[in-house]
Amino acid sequence: MSLRTAQRASLVDQVIDQLKEQIVTGSWALHAKIPTETALAEQLGVGRNTVREAVRALTHAGLLDCRQGDGTYVRATSELSGAMLRRLRQAEQLEILEVRRALEIEAARLAATRRTEGDILLIEEALAVRERAWENGEPTAFVESDLEFHMAVVRATHNQVLLDLYEDFTAALRASITAAGTSPNSSYIPHDAIARAIAAGDAAAAERAGHACMEHILIALTDGE
Repeated sequence: MSLRTAQRASLVDQVIDQLKEQIVTGSWALHAKIPTETALAEQLGVGRNTVREAVRALTHAGLLDCRQGDGTYVRATSELSGAMLRRLRQAEQLEILEVRRALEIEAARLAATRRTEGDILLIEEALAVRERAWENGEPTAFVESDLEFHMAVVRATHNQVLLDLYEDFTAALRASITAAGTSPNSSYIPHDAIARAIAAGDAAAAERAGHACMEHILIALTDGE
């Protein structure tokens, strides 16, 4: 196989790299609206066509979301996240929950063996917020607090790859939690057993509690179909 002479990165590629850096570093927050095409062209000292091509490439990669007549928003913080979002939009709710079950059961088990006192406190705080949201009949707040509880458990694993995967899965998880919570046949699913097992450092109990929680959600979903 013959090799071609290496070429300097094109202007579009340089702009793509700079815009991507704003996304990856959090300078442009997830779901935030980015500067206009004109503003970016001025800041970067390039033409609007160059910016347009760069934005189009990042949109295709799943990092940006161009909304006609509104602007461009940050959709994901990495190519992996963008690819996952595209795939999950085509997935069935049951498929998403099955993957969620695998992630959360393993997270509960690992968290029980690796959690710190600080992790336990954050898990308990997230659980308390979740309980209040349910008691107050606030469905949107309940979805967010439920997700934050599970995120606190995943953080307690201190496994960065697992955390990255779970964070990339967040958008689909919101949809799955909402579906489970609004199913006519669903009921309240307590999470205190998960928190207690993790605090006690009991990996087997944490795994069982996580499994029981997800089984309840899967049953609620399938019964509601």
